Amino acid sequence: MGKRKIIGYWYVVVIALFFVGAAGVFLFFGESSYIAIHDNLDLFVAQLQMLKNTGTFFSHGVDVPFLGGVTRDNLPSELSLYTVLYMIFPSYTAYVAGYLLKVGIAIWGAWLLAKDWYGEAFGEYRPIVALTGFAYGLLNMFPAFGIPFASVPLAIYLLRRIYRQPSVKWYAALFAYPFLSYFSYFGFFILAYLAVAVLWLWVRDKKLPWALAGALFVLAAGYMAFEYRLFGVMLFGDVETIRATMVETDLTAREIAVQSADVWMHGMFHAESVHDRFIWWVCMFYFLYQNNRYIAKQDWKQMFHDVYNLLMLVLVFNSAVYGIYQWGAFRGLVETVFPFLKGFQFNRTVFFSPFLWYASFFLVLQRMYAAAGRAAEKGGFRFVFSFLKPAANGMALLAVAAVLLTPVRYNDLLTTCKNKALELLKGKVSDEMSYGEFYSVELFGQIKEDIGYHGEWSAAYGLHPAVLEYNGIATLDGYLGFYPQQYKEDFRRIIAPALERVEASRIYYDDWGARAYLYSGTEASVVSGFKSFVPADRDIYMDVEAFGELGGRYLFSRFELTNAEEAGLRFLKAYGTGESPYMVYLYEREM
Repeated sequence: MGKRKIIGYWYVVVIALFFVGAAGVFLFFGESSYIAIHDNLDLFVAQLQMLKNTGTFFSHGVDVPFLGGVTRDNLPSELSLYTVLYMIFPSYTAYVAGYLLKVGIAIWGAWLLAKDWYGEAFGEYRPIVALTGFAYGLLNMFPAFGIPFASVPLAIYLLRRIYRQPSVKWYAALFAYPFLSYFSYFGFFILAYLAVAVLWLWVRDKKLPWALAGALFVLAAGYMAFEYRLFGVMLFGDVETIRATMVETDLTAREIAVQSADVWMHGMFHAESVHDRFIWWVCMFYFLYQNNRYIAKQDWKQMFHDVYNLLMLVLVFNSAVYGIYQWGAFRGLVETVFPFLKGFQFNRTVFFSPFLWYASFFLVLQRMYAAAGRAAEKGGFRFVFSFLKPAANGMALLAVAAVLLTPVRYNDLLTTCKNKALELLKGKVSDEMSYGEFYSVELFGQIKEDIGYHGEWSAAYGLHPAVLEYNGIATLDGYLGFYPQQYKEDFRRIIAPALERVEASRIYYDDWGARAYLYSGTEASVVSGFKSFVPADRDIYMDVEAFGELGGRYLFSRFELTNAEEAGLRFLKAYGTGESPYMVYLYEREM
């Protein structure tokens, strides 16, 4: 391979350096890396480790030891790539592997989609295809569902292949696609968009697109097969869940408009596409530039057939649905017509917006490449237009840099690099907890051995219950968005004294309830991911008799309780190790 040809693959070098660097950082620092806690270490990571501890990944008809014993079917399917990683590897390794796989899947999907879309012309666009797919894959969104986010281009690619060249192999690939996806976040909406596409093509062509209609049923069957536990609970379960009593916000028309505009401009939590840092400005400039040209030429047909404008329209639609979901009357109408959607957040259409922003950005870069190519063929201003390709490449690199360097909640790589740099260069140790510190396996192993722990029901105070779950301790408390309403009411009896004292906590639990925690009776929260956290009040407000009725025996508290005896708890021992940020005070219910 000649030197010039090697230079032509510079973008491969950029991507390879990232993989080597990111893997190196996480492997070198290991469990001292700083991994986001909120909706991450306190949720699915601990639950997947719990499935591993109990050997229940594939079990049926069993309960798992948290929230008093919820059915295994309420937890992630074993037929999911992300879950499989936790079956095979230690949890930290699985987490890092999931992050790197997410990036790789996004690049792969973007590559296949662009190659299918542009055909023979694809070769010219390889640098910007790879880099925009890379930037999209780097997005630090909800980690447990990073792979489903990243796999959206692959889903579109498979549907295009089926539409253009239907064959058994493409249908088989589509059936297996849910292994990379997640129905509640993406599957429902992919099926809905696909149904709309089938109807639109049917009307446009006056002929049913049988290939895509078949794809609709194949994909639906795939989701039901790979997420059979979820569908079993949804369709055949007769237990009322907390979804039935969750209270959604009801906004005014003005508030809906403001929220829709905000999510369009800035994205939302769990789907932070950081497009407002750079990509939004490029896309808006191009939108105005291109449509002004259409208007000047009065080329209305081309304006309405431009795929770029279609992407912009869908982005507005997604954001509008996100806002309108907060309109109680509309939400009630949808739930009346479709009762099975009660409690389902159908505003998750906005989860597709990150892909649409990066696809729109790619189209701008692709058209810059195309303009440079046309200028080279025609001559004239080719010197001026010769800068378009380097500019497009530079803009793609800026998009990558924007993602890597924006300190959003789940940017674990940036957080780890920043905290470790301060520690190594300035001796300043971060107050945030690392992965290993958060779970403190050695400390809880010592406690379990000391008390001869054998699965007794427990609860955490000042700690996330996930810490206990990860360490093989059965908890009456926990965090899950889908569990029996009756258990929520039973657990509420334990925390009623605290909820009666703090109205914000009462509303938080009664109107939502996914975090069945022991609450403070004086402040909003007594759980923290910081080592130095000290509560304002060390009294605990709980109904210990109700705790005992649910089988509770041990209370693991991060703080020494000043009213333990009065509350009906007997102090056993305080535990701490040099490796853990916790000092754990162990209490036992008075028998």
